[in-house]
Amino acid sequence: MSPLSAGRLTAATAAAGAAVGLGAFAWGALVERNRFTVRHEVLPILEAGSRSLTVLHLSDLHLAPWQSEKQEWVRGLSVYEPDLIVNTGDNLGHADAHTALEYTLEPFRGVPGVWVNGSNDYYGPVPKSPLRYFAGPSRPHRAPAPLDVDRMETFFADLGWLDLNNTARALELRGNRLELFGVNDAHRGWDRLDRLPGALDDLRENVGWQDDRGGPDPIGIGVTHAPYQRVLNSFVTNGADVIFGGHTHGGQVRVPGYGALVTNCDIPRSKVSGLTTWSHARRTAHLEISAGLGTSIYAPVRFDCRPEAVVVTLTA
Repeated sequence: MSPLSAGRLTAATAAAGAAVGLGAFAWGALVERNRFTVRHEVLPILEAGSRSLTVLHLSDLHLAPWQSEKQEWVRGLSVYEPDLIVNTGDNLGHADAHTALEYTLEPFRGVPGVWVNGSNDYYGPVPKSPLRYFAGPSRPHRAPAPLDVDRMETFFADLGWLDLNNTARALELRGNRLELFGVNDAHRGWDRLDRLPGALDDLRENVGWQDDRGGPDPIGIGVTHAPYQRVLNSFVTNGADVIFGGHTHGGQVRVPGYGALVTNCDIPRSKVSGLTTWSHARRTAHLEISAGLGTSIYAPVRFDCRPEAVVVTLTA
């Protein structure tokens, strides 16, 4: 092949590669990040004869006020008539998103729920290169804009939800007893795992069903925004039967046939989203990680990783 022909071939190959890359980016930025889907899972962990529970897992909305399509889609999830909402954080994606968030979640008023916070419930997103995401777990920005987390938490409490940030709470739903415990954002190091044993001891000593020995054994549910291994290990040690987490965005960008490139924490890529298990110290819990519903407004791309809400049915 002559030098001229080789040069033309190289140029054509480069142009084709650029076209494929541009097309993939356009798909991820304009189409896939708005292709919301519901993933359904069934967990047979309740005692025999128990009534089933429908759990709606919401995570990583990263909501901006102009994202009306996302708002309406989440509102429509009320059709599943959940018995429990589990919200694993990063609800806010913009300083002016509070009114939009309140509108989005209003249909779930009166539905029992629990929440933990992610860092993007405290601080707004900042401009940065999306390529930094693939260099390993992200690092905190030096001067992020603070968000009105008190307004968000007040609204959640008004909906009837329980705050699980570094604490434990109890619920009885449809005859099932739930011990729920969680931590604040482990990605920022705000998790206080040392507090969980005491919080659970206090819950078990004071819960209303303590003296009713004829009822079902409680189900342990751990809730975290960022599913770091230290958190998962602690949850299993403290009796979790199922753990809910978010933060990973499912990798956000996946390579078909290979999967997620990163998890943005220290769990294996094979557990970046979906229903798996986590074992520690001869105990095992179910691990439910949501790929989330949003992205940073400064990295609005998903590829081979549709935004999702998860409906988990707990059955006997």
